[in-house]
Amino acid sequence: MARRSANKIAALLTGIVAFSSILGAQDTVVKLTPHWNQVIRVSQTTPTLQVVVNPPLQRGTPVHDNAFQSLHDLGADYVRYVPWLPYPKLGVAELEPPKDGKTFWNFSLIDPMTIDFLEATKEHAIILNFSTIPQWMYKTDAPVVYPSDPNQVTWTYEQGTELRDPSMKEVANYYARLLSWYTKGGFTDEFGNRHESGYHYSIPYWEVLNEIEFEHHMSVETYTRLYDQVVTAMRKVQPDLKFVGLALATTTDPHYFEYFLNHKNHRHHVPLDFISYHFYATPTPDQTLHDEEFSCFDQADGFLKAVRFIEAIRKRLSPQTKTTIDEIGVISPDDLAQVEPGHVTTQIPSAYWNLAGAMYAYLFGELTNIGIDVVGESQLVGFPTQFPSVSMVDWTNGKPNARYWVLKLLRDNFAAGDQLVEISDNPPAPNSAYIYELAFVARDGKRRVLLVNKRNRSFEVSVAGAAGGQLSYVDETTAFQPPPIAKLTSDNLTLGGFSVSVVMLP
Repeated sequence: MARRSANKIAALLTGIVAFSSILGAQDTVVKLTPHWNQVIRVSQTTPTLQVVVNPPLQRGTPVHDNAFQSLHDLGADYVRYVPWLPYPKLGVAELEPPKDGKTFWNFSLIDPMTIDFLEATKEHAIILNFSTIPQWMYKTDAPVVYPSDPNQVTWTYEQGTELRDPSMKEVANYYARLLSWYTKGGFTDEFGNRHESGYHYSIPYWEVLNEIEFEHHMSVETYTRLYDQVVTAMRKVQPDLKFVGLALATTTDPHYFEYFLNHKNHRHHVPLDFISYHFYATPTPDQTLHDEEFSCFDQADGFLKAVRFIEAIRKRLSPQTKTTIDEIGVISPDDLAQVEPGHVTTQIPSAYWNLAGAMYAYLFGELTNIGIDVVGESQLVGFPTQFPSVSMVDWTNGKPNARYWVLKLLRDNFAAGDQLVEISDNPPAPNSAYIYELAFVARDGKRRVLLVNKRNRSFEVSVAGAAGGQLSYVDETTAFQPPPIAKLTSDNLTLGGFSVSVVMLP
């Protein structure tokens, strides 16, 4: 009995060794073959970013010059500019209500950053979103206090759920005056007094509010009424202005889309030019960077399912409406604790920026496949107390990190009007699941393949016909440097950990 059992074990071990040898001999190179004549669709997707107002973007800081120069150099369209609630003096132009014939409009801290943004993005389509309604326009038990120091963060400025003016015209007129300030040289205030700015900028798009289900906890019915009122008032200032609506933080409730995209719920003259919503992967506090590479891409796949569902609603109710997903990023668990007293930001590992950049590149590719119009990375500058893990630059000096360089790599190589073509991995290699690929024929006829490594380790890839072409990439070795360009002497190449690479065929 003992001898027979020993023989069975020996035979089993022999089989395991033989099977392991077969697996070891199996080719682990991911072999990709683009089919350049098999067009899937024509891209309508533009990669871009958002710029959120915060103290490091003020003139005279170590961040300002490099950050705005990087924004200018990017040359992106549909950049979203958001003066937002944590810094009321940097984002709200009328912090006190009109009283006794006097108004309290003040653009002294708002204008410098806004003008620098408008100058850095001149000649490009942009989206402005002064997202924070003056707090005094809401009913509260007591006036809401805001910091006297414009650089002091506060998370309690927005309070209340009921506007003091039920007609909503007070809010609408506030936004009409903001628009007039930057496009018509000034405005007339609530008491008939003229305020001159001298600005005559072109602003093609305005997004109405931000993350409405969280900020003042608006129902879609309330938001739709307010959207219509704001649009009506602002179009009196600029009749050709186009609008972006919703700006949802989450995409779990289809009722927001079903209601807002139904034209029967709007005034007959109100356009639905764009809808917008957001996605942030959010790892849990107990996850290491190694764990995060799995959770981020898994959450991204879950988000893509929601996008397809939302697209079905949009196409059914308002097919002419476009979509901008204008906040995409990863929020580290440490960021979510930033409002706690005495919180100290933990150091962010360098590879994290590559992981976040790779996830954005993957979503850009898949959202291009789906037909989303604008895919916006979040955000130009984040820093401790204001979501450092979403920053695209070093918040100490404004120099771009890997997330910025990924966006620039995509911006420089892919654009609306490119043709997406079939690309196959045949036979599939064991590592195929970790490599994302998308093949494009650009409008100028150049052929390119986007490759994204979803893992923090290297893989061997072969792209048929790549020999003699070029490889440009962002990975952990490039760190805060621009994407290098390497000559390809064969079809084979190595993708480093969390690499985002573009193969340019000869």
